[in-house]
Amino acid sequence: MITSNLDPNVKKYLPWILATAFFMQMLDSTVLNTALPSIALDFKESLLNMQNAIISYVLTLALFMPVSGFLADKFGTRKIFIWSLILFSIGSLFCALSQDLNQLVISRVIQGLGGALMTPVGKLALIKAFDKSELLKAMNYATIPALIGPVLGPLVGGYLVDYLSWHWIFIINLPIGLLGIFLGLKFMPNYFSKVTHFDFKGFSIFAGAALLLSVSLELMGQTKSLSFILMLFLLGFLLLYYYYTYAKKTADVIFPLKLFLVRTFRVGIFGNLACRLGISSIPLLIPFMIQIAYGESAVISGWIVAPMALTAMFGKSAVISVLNYFGYRNTLMYNTFIIGVLITCLAIPGINTNIYWFIPLLASLGFFNSIHFTAMNTIAIADLRNDQTSSGNSLLSVNQQIAIGFGIAIGLAVLRFYQNLAPVHIHDAFRNTFLTIGILTVFSGFVFRRLHFRDGDNLKTKD
Repeated sequence: MITSNLDPNVKKYLPWILATAFFMQMLDSTVLNTALPSIALDFKESLLNMQNAIISYVLTLALFMPVSGFLADKFGTRKIFIWSLILFSIGSLFCALSQDLNQLVISRVIQGLGGALMTPVGKLALIKAFDKSELLKAMNYATIPALIGPVLGPLVGGYLVDYLSWHWIFIINLPIGLLGIFLGLKFMPNYFSKVTHFDFKGFSIFAGAALLLSVSLELMGQTKSLSFILMLFLLGFLLLYYYYTYAKKTADVIFPLKLFLVRTFRVGIFGNLACRLGISSIPLLIPFMIQIAYGESAVISGWIVAPMALTAMFGKSAVISVLNYFGYRNTLMYNTFIIGVLITCLAIPGINTNIYWFIPLLASLGFFNSIHFTAMNTIAIADLRNDQTSSGNSLLSVNQQIAIGFGIAIGLAVLRFYQNLAPVHIHDAFRNTFLTIGILTVFSGFVFRRLHFRDGDNLKTKD
């Protein structure tokens, strides 16, 4: 990592460049969540089948993010970042032109190819450009503008769907992509690293495991063949074990096992996975519930969900002070418990309760989620050496996307389970789902007990 000769303008604008990537991805996902009921109606598809449009994107991210570190090291962070923005923009255009669910899924895969490189390569450039003592502030600075995406997403999606058409939710990515390309060409540093080869075998094994595990979870609740789902699950875990044995005796693997000797990285990885299993489905389930159970419009669901992202911006502003005062261990443990309790509270309002009672609950959830994600992501890279940042950053990004995909699949599978319990009303099915995933989230906080009280002290700042 060389920062002494870095142009001050690069340090000034690099967080904004990364924010552009975050903004596009977060805007795209939150807009889509609001618009899915309308797209399902247009395509004449079951709403629960529309999860394929989300999971195909998330799965593509998980499968191809392992390549991001290698490509950035070999061809440079600037070139790969620019091409990722181009791919994401092309995929967005194809999504807008889709005529059925299959075409939309294929277009989302193209989007995912761009997204798989866009965010991790931008984060890698940021990690290499800033010293450890500056990294938390820089990362936080980068994600504050990006949080505008989730604020605008539900509102923009609601109004576009209700007053224009769902196609516009993808078209709005194009001007943002052009802005990112312009900023990237002008200010993105072009970091290279010495690479000897790409571990194609290790990549294939790991990608195969991620694919099998994700597909098995996606099929959960869609098929009555439980044995087939368990077989896919078992094959996925066998491939993970095969990767473990392969990595133990092979040099220069795509994800070295020595990364897991770093305790903070190990806890950050498993904590991300455990917590996101419960948290990830909330941004999707809430718009579904508002539009299906309560029969409200996309605009109303957008106004109810938007405060969740708005308070997340305040969470980003407060996270440095919170971590400096409480430390990473206490913050992550107790914050997970608070988030789990808030999710279970989403089950309290009945079908005759004013729908706007969800606003303070979601606003509180957005605040604590924001603190949680920043803390988890920064503690994972706190103690990595410079030669471990590329592979560690890629594995962290892959882990996050796999966890998001698993969380969405589990949330929808639980919803299907309760929905199929006759004579359960659809609103009660949502309430039972929130109770289940809330309890799951509460218990996931025990992962962070493995942290020490002084972990993350090297990331603390006086600002």
